[in-house]
Amino acid sequence: MITCPKCGSNNVNIQIVTESQLVTKRHGIIWWLLIGWWWIFVKWLVFTIPALLAAIFIGKRKKIKTVAKKVNVCQNCGHSWNA
Repeated sequence: MITCPKCGSNNVNIQIVTESQLVTKRHGIIWWLLIGWWWIFVKWLVFTIPALLAAIFIGKRKKIKTVAKKVNVCQNCGHSWNA
């Protein structure tokens, strides 16, 4: 039986809460060691205008990361804590 740490009641519900975060995708260390160190230089040297337009209009690559957590909620006092 789960008890509330604040009031000591046994009237506790467990809820699953999902949290979403917007995360910018980045290249890994292997990409930077093999390709990235020279590609950035070549891209700005050769493709300066298209790269500027792409940076302005396309923006960064983003991804939504969703995490589910269990949260205990006391029905008597309203106190909530992670399970």
